[in-house]
Amino acid sequence: MASSKSESQNGEQARHQEVGHKSLLQSDALYQYILETSVYPREHECMKELRDITAKHPWNIMTTSADEGQFLSLLLKLINAKKTIEIGVYTGYSLLATALALPEDGHILAMDINRENYELGLPVIQKAGVAHKIDFREGPALPVLDQLLEDETNHGSYDFVFVDADKDNYLNYHKRILELVKVGGVIGYDNTLWNGSVVAPPDAPLRKYVRYYRDFVIELNKALAADPRIEICQLPVGDGITICRRIS
Repeated sequence: MASSKSESQNGEQARHQEVGHKSLLQSDALYQYILETSVYPREHECMKELRDITAKHPWNIMTTSADEGQFLSLLLKLINAKKTIEIGVYTGYSLLATALALPEDGHILAMDINRENYELGLPVIQKAGVAHKIDFREGPALPVLDQLLEDETNHGSYDFVFVDADKDNYLNYHKRILELVKVGGVIGYDNTLWNGSVVAPPDAPLRKYVRYYRDFVIELNKALAADPRIEICQLPVGDGITICRRIS
């Protein structure tokens, strides 16, 4: 009987790691409880529509989870964010969450290397009535950030930055973002627990892309923990998100 229970638990965990990859909880049922009790009932109808569209896309693993979208929305309202940056857009689920949370005259500079994915979600963003808040730039983010830094009026002018992009550039982004976000402003780095691989043994069977980026994520986590210019809080929401508040 105990063996059967153990096998059942192991099977549940295996299913969770595969199907529920966007949650680090060890129980799919518990994660589903959170979604059905606290997230889905409050989810904007356009957010749900975009989530459903994204679920049919072959790269849907890249999307922000619904509970993380809710968290970002509340965070933006708590800090009264008005001027933000988003690096890595995909179909725009987190971007829509941000746009809905900002005031009517809010502004988001959004960057992604793939306009086609963004345009998949754009009709829903337009339907939600928030497209006017978004300035989308196709291409690598680093040149855009460098261009912003050339104008000193941009220094310390952003309230919030969300990064969900190429993990091997996170530290390069961090160097630039810290000059752009204001003292007291907030930065969110997504995927900082990277499917739980940050604690996996060296010989663990990992997907190729998970293994490739794991060391970059670990390096980022160490750097953020040691950076005296920020306060941090790493949360097991979605695939792990680290919230940084600039203090100097």
